[in-house]
Amino acid sequence: MRYGLVLVLITLMAIGIVYNAVQTTVVNADKWNAKAERVLNTVFFVQPRRGDILASDGTVLATNLMRYNVCLDYNANSRSDSLFAANLPQLADSMAKYYHKRNSDEWLEYLAKPLAKPGKDRKRCHVLLKEAKYDDYQRILTFPYFAEMAKKHRQHGLYATPKMTRMMPYGSMAQRSIGRCNYRRTAKFEGAKRSGDSVDVLHGYSGLEAALDSLLYGQEGTAKYAQMTRGVQKWVEQPAIDGYSLRTTIDVNIQDIVECELQDMLQFTHADWGTCLLMEVATGDIKAISNLEKDPTRDDDTYIEAMNRALQAFEPGSVMKPISMIVALEDNFAPIDRAFPIGSTYAYAGGSPIRDTHSPAYLPVSRFLEYSSNIGMTKLIAPHYENNLNGFRERLREIGFFDKFGTGMAGERTPYFPTLDPKAGGRVSLSRMCYGYSTMIPPLYTCAMYNAIANKGKFVRPRMVKEKISSDGTVHKCDISYVRDSICSKKNAQILMDMLYSVVYGEGGTAKSLRNNIVHIAGKTGTCIIANEAKRDSEGKIIPGTGGGYNQGHYRLAFCGIFPYEDPKYTCMVLISNPAPEFRGAATTSGYVVKNIAFKLYAHGLLGKYSDYLADGNAESMPTLFACDKTQIDEVRDVVGAKRSKKLRLPAKPSEGRVPDVVGLGMRQALALIEDSGYRIEAHGNGFAARQEPAPGTKARPGQIIRVEFALR
Repeated sequence: MRYGLVLVLITLMAIGIVYNAVQTTVVNADKWNAKAERVLNTVFFVQPRRGDILASDGTVLATNLMRYNVCLDYNANSRSDSLFAANLPQLADSMAKYYHKRNSDEWLEYLAKPLAKPGKDRKRCHVLLKEAKYDDYQRILTFPYFAEMAKKHRQHGLYATPKMTRMMPYGSMAQRSIGRCNYRRTAKFEGAKRSGDSVDVLHGYSGLEAALDSLLYGQEGTAKYAQMTRGVQKWVEQPAIDGYSLRTTIDVNIQDIVECELQDMLQFTHADWGTCLLMEVATGDIKAISNLEKDPTRDDDTYIEAMNRALQAFEPGSVMKPISMIVALEDNFAPIDRAFPIGSTYAYAGGSPIRDTHSPAYLPVSRFLEYSSNIGMTKLIAPHYENNLNGFRERLREIGFFDKFGTGMAGERTPYFPTLDPKAGGRVSLSRMCYGYSTMIPPLYTCAMYNAIANKGKFVRPRMVKEKISSDGTVHKCDISYVRDSICSKKNAQILMDMLYSVVYGEGGTAKSLRNNIVHIAGKTGTCIIANEAKRDSEGKIIPGTGGGYNQGHYRLAFCGIFPYEDPKYTCMVLISNPAPEFRGAATTSGYVVKNIAFKLYAHGLLGKYSDYLADGNAESMPTLFACDKTQIDEVRDVVGAKRSKKLRLPAKPSEGRVPDVVGLGMRQALALIEDSGYRIEAHGNGFAARQEPAPGTKARPGQIIRVEFALR
């Protein structure tokens, strides 16, 4: 009986199997073949790896990094609500200890909130941390409840979902120029046979990331389902091609110097924003670029990386005058020895009088830039183009002033010079254009033109990318290129350099405060007054005294400098907007930024000048040597020679609980000595330690701040 029953059951099962096999392979064959065709022919997207952005020395400025969203599933099958509730206070304390976005009470409320809902309505993805490291996920697994559930081999509901992110190891350094990325939802991949195949891909939306997105992104690959021994699996048909890594011209050390000097000046003057870029004369390489503005979320003078204003167009002010002088010299209507009557005002073509604040009664062309004479530039340029008002703009076009540079940075704009109409005030506008009004020029273009002057007339194209590196390591160099082989003769370029040098070292120079005997700077100041918009009441009427006029406007202060004058290596452009009223000198604001950058580059040996310790000289002219460790003293004596070396003072070994003596040490050594002694340092200035507070040997508690002032000697 039992064997018979088993036989009947096996027979029925066999009949069912045969029936379904016939249904699948014969009766419904077309339906299942069509479904298989759809599945096996579905094209899937394979995302390439985005290339890195590197500094000139190979240091990584932007790269891909895997981050994780750490989530808690409140509907996990075997999780215990009672155990979770019992451990909740300790869990909240642990979260607050390591993750300070919430305190302990806030974490307790956040973790307990989903428990108030019925089980089926609870979140399966309650986010605890966004874009966290995998170490954070591993740490949370050791917290109360999760560790206990793991010991019991029960499901606790904590999981981490990976997400590729774009990271900048140097934070905000040159952030706007490097650019940013975000995920974009793409349309269904070409060739896909079903809906729902759209994916999130990482693309750039600003800076180099956006402008060179196609190079960095690479090419997508494709995959399909394939029938394998163990079922259907994805099979890559066309592998993705990873994006190029780009080696930029940015020098991390120079970038740090530029950002620090710009930020210090902005904080000192309480300005709204500032931009600074440093270009190498011979190559056009942009070695550093910084854009800072006040943090709108704070009330103090905290500055953050901001819009790339080096690429935006502004009224340039007097930094336009050397560019106008290029045209005048090349077209031979600027005899440098000819003196023009200047005076304090000059009304041209019926416009409002043009003013000079400190020019003498007569001034030769060679000193127009030195005194920054608006009247002189007007008398030189405007009459020459009276019968062809747009001729001045066309001459600038011929020398490449309006060509797009293609630096690689997104948002690059060209200068704007309006078309002039003699019946609509064109002559007046022309007279303003030649000294920097009625026109808009990006700081990048001003810097590039000055760079051409320093480069003996060769108009090298500014660039941010010097190499492309493919995924297999092949290097493709980006050659130096020129906007124009020459914008002026070498003779005229030298005349212009001498004019720019007189702005700093001439008797009437507007940048005399930048004089020094360390690095000779040639350059030009530029001041532009921007009228503030007047405030209006509820009826739309202007409120008196709230702006809208020349006298109530704010200042934009520019300086474009070339250094060293004798053998130009760098061109630096600085623009600062709306400083406090007591800071309205372009030389003492933007000019000082250039001067301090030049000093630091000199100190780092980047200007090709080094002290020759072996040169003949008496004891009074010998170089000053500062305190350093024993190894360095031996090295200095080996170089200088025992007979001519000065005896160096070594700081005494600090006693425990006493402030160490760091006077005479460099910043790096002072920092190491103070921190090794258990204290913190607050550093001011640059160079070598000149003063410290508290005094050396003073008793101090561990962790106390030691204030040290550094100065160049």
